Amino acid sequence: MTLSSRANPTSAVIVVEGEVDLKNSGELRRELLACLAAGRPVTVELSGVAYIDSSGVAALIEAYQAARRQNRIFCLANVSPAVLRVLKLARLDQVFELREDPR
Repeated sequence: MTLSSRANPTSAVIVVEGEVDLKNSGELRRELLACLAAGRPVTVELSGVAYIDSSGVAALIEAYQAARRQNRIFCLANVSPAVLRVLKLARLDQVFELREDPR
């Protein structure tokens, strides 16, 4: 998995690529929570994710819950078919805000 981020004064976009699994989901979790702690809305760009396991989904859920507690925007953008399949199985496609393009 690789992570990169783009930030502007009002929001942060975290670009995730590769496979998100138990080995690296902690890194994703830390990055998402750090962006939220900085007080910015967060968009997670997932078009380059080929695989995500339950630990990766848990990192997204934890960040989503933190954003809700802080009254911040948290959304997923350009979700790859592999990730969307997992989200739909867990019915999380109805929980997360899904966008076509990061803002």
